[in-house]
Amino acid sequence: MRTQVVIVGAGPAGLTLAHLLHRQGIDCLVLEARAREHIETRVRAGVLEQPTVDLLDEIGLAGRLRVEGMTHHGIRLRFDHAMHRIDFADLTGAAITVYAQQELVKDLVAARLAGGQPILFDVDDVRLDGVDTDRPRVRFRHDGRERTVDCDVIAGCDGFHGISRASIPAGVLTVHERVYPFAWLGILARTRPSCDELVYARHPDGFALHSMRGPEVTRQYLQVPAGTDLADWPDERIWTGLRRRLGHGDGLDLEEGPIFDKSLAPMRSFVVEPMRYGRLFLLGDAAHIVPATGAKGLNLAVADARVLSYGLGHHYATGRWDELDRYTARCLRRVWQVQQFSWWMTAMLHRIDGTQPFDERLRAAELDRVVSSRAAATTLAENYVGLPFATGWVWRG
Repeated sequence: MRTQVVIVGAGPAGLTLAHLLHRQGIDCLVLEARAREHIETRVRAGVLEQPTVDLLDEIGLAGRLRVEGMTHHGIRLRFDHAMHRIDFADLTGAAITVYAQQELVKDLVAARLAGGQPILFDVDDVRLDGVDTDRPRVRFRHDGRERTVDCDVIAGCDGFHGISRASIPAGVLTVHERVYPFAWLGILARTRPSCDELVYARHPDGFALHSMRGPEVTRQYLQVPAGTDLADWPDERIWTGLRRRLGHGDGLDLEEGPIFDKSLAPMRSFVVEPMRYGRLFLLGDAAHIVPATGAKGLNLAVADARVLSYGLGHHYATGRWDELDRYTARCLRRVWQVQQFSWWMTAMLHRIDGTQPFDERLRAAELDRVVSSRAAATTLAENYVGLPFATGWVWRG
């Protein structure tokens, strides 16, 4: 088998890249270790930045999103028994869209398959060979058969635990990492949203977040210690914690209902540099992880795909590698800006055990400034709705 680009991983990064390449006439093969049903039902992120929605509009994949997605023009910050609104529309003229990642993956998969473009699901034993040469090769098993694909470039979009980053020799990558001493306990509940926008709450017991996945399903989170056992959190304890931390009034009256999904998400900041080794390029969680507080993981993966698609389009149109050589620098500029914002939001809103009372008062002062200063609120809003893409980064052919 032969193709121009092999994409390892059918998540938002890999599938968005595949669509952007197809629009430029670049052949690619998408390999996915999981079944289609798994990637289309796995509960993940649910907030899309304005630039992400605009890109999906541009490539004709925002039809269902525009109908079923929930556009929010602000968020609420609750602390010291009071609710404060950050008005995105007023401060930036932009918005966010609440649309579950699995729904976006469904749209991307359906569009690719409808166009006759290949995605191989349930792929096993993937091996990347020759990535530091001009003849990279991907070996894998599919439908019980050993297969080999020769290509020009490999895009590693297979997540934090995938094979792509692990295929790079030790010592090549510089790893930057921060592990936080807490996690998020997340639930999905069959309840109507208790507020028309996301509510971020800072409370002496710890952080809480009220979000939604539609008019009849809510997604809610509680800060818990790292290493927490889900068995220690029965439904009633979860609802008690949410009621206490989120409070009531000011447009929020928490509605309780059946919980049908529980999960624990560790909080980590992680970046590798460079995001390329030879002909292998890392995208999304394969290259970086951000704390979920800023709702940036999916959006950052899409941004990586946009940058790589531009570089590949330029390469196949001109034969030059100079734009691909800029891939790491272009991606990391946005990655580190997003890391800073996510760290800032996390530190400002979470209880951090073991810190001095002085530091706690500093975090409280920071939060107070955000809701009392238009300049500070604008900084939060600009980052939350999504930093603009640099112009000229999508190759038109």
